[in-house]
Amino acid sequence: MVFSMAMLFFSCKDNYKRVGEEAKPNIFPQGVAKNFVLTYTETKEKLDSDDKKASKVLAILTSAISEDFDNLKFPHRTFPNGVHVDFFDENKKKSTITADYGIIYSATNVIDLQGNVVIKSHDGKLLETPQLYWDQSNEWIFTQEKFTFTNPEDGTVMDGEGMDFNKDLSFLNAHKTYGLMLIKEEKDD
Repeated sequence: MVFSMAMLFFSCKDNYKRVGEEAKPNIFPQGVAKNFVLTYTETKEKLDSDDKKASKVLAILTSAISEDFDNLKFPHRTFPNGVHVDFFDENKKKSTITADYGIIYSATNVIDLQGNVVIKSHDGKLLETPQLYWDQSNEWIFTQEKFTFTNPEDGTVMDGEGMDFNKDLSFLNAHKTYGLMLIKEEKDD
């Protein structure tokens, strides 16, 4: 009986070599950049190729490696060895985002950051989570993972699961929170 059962389990192994249309296609990037630095800028008016008018720096993205898959049906760009982004507000105050891995989906304008994601705002607010999505079109950031949010202005540390917020961290919507939090109340005269 034991021998029959062993034969049954070993005979179920898939040794079939897939070829043709059923074979998994190899996917290669159309380009790979090392020590990648991309500066996003904005101007109030259209510039010619030789104009020297000032432009406003919105963000600076740096990564050890960038892989460009914009030639696929669902175009994207990956940052397999981590990504660091410095972004600037209207007053040129710098905030940073770091992650171990990143994907920019060109078709949907969504950025997926994974692994030790840390956002530090110019005023000292700190968000730490294992995964984070940034919808660039709506300027909205969200996660369904566990997070820790530190706000030095209030002296609070909030732990929770699931959060969405705007890019300057001035509006937060935490889905589930736990731990200790201070809530300020205003006195009525």
